[in-house]
Amino acid sequence: MNCAICGIRKPRRTCPGVKGDICSICCGTEREQSVDCPLECDYLHEAHQHERPPQLDPTTVPNMDIRVNDEFLEANEAILILIGNAVLIGAMQNLGITDHDIREALESLVKTWRAQQSGLIYETAPPNLYAAAIHDSVQKRVEDLRKHETEATGQPSTVSDAKVLGIVVFLQRLEYANNNGRKRSRAFLDFLTRFYIPPNPEAGPETSLEPDAPRVIL
Repeated sequence: MNCAICGIRKPRRTCPGVKGDICSICCGTEREQSVDCPLECDYLHEAHQHERPPQLDPTTVPNMDIRVNDEFLEANEAILILIGNAVLIGAMQNLGITDHDIREALESLVKTWRAQQSGLIYETAPPNLYAAAIHDSVQKRVEDLRKHETEATGQPSTVSDAKVLGIVVFLQRLEYANNNGRKRSRAFLDFLTRFYIPPNPEAGPETSLEPDAPRVIL
């Protein structure tokens, strides 16, 4: 029996993406390109941990006018936890989602919160249904957090538009830094699953994070 992809070389591993046995060369070249690799694939996890994403040109990263530093992230860690988790929850609703869909969702959220910070009403979900699911997940979690805080304190929420915008921009930069450039890249999504865990449905809108929370500053 030969590799299920090239039909030439001897297979070395089972590929859940093609539901067959493939050779290591095809695994390396076709991974997240022609093969829609599921996140549960151990070889995919291993590849993500060892591969180097393409060299990132800072001029190609959007919204660099918004400053996000250590102090901002430390002061708003709870919001980072919540929004990062909301991105993951929205993404996991669709098995076919890729990092590029997440990128589209984050850009849409940036536009929304930029407008709201300026006092404008702007709420247009992406036409891409995968991206729209993430967009809606984040919006709902922010609304829930604000409502929960107001009910608990009797005061207006301290979760300002500027804080939300900064956190979304930070996550956007993380996506650019982790996206491996492949057509079906899930490297950033894999990155999120290593840090965030689903919230307890019996708890409030606060959620939890694994001990080694992301501290990447771009």
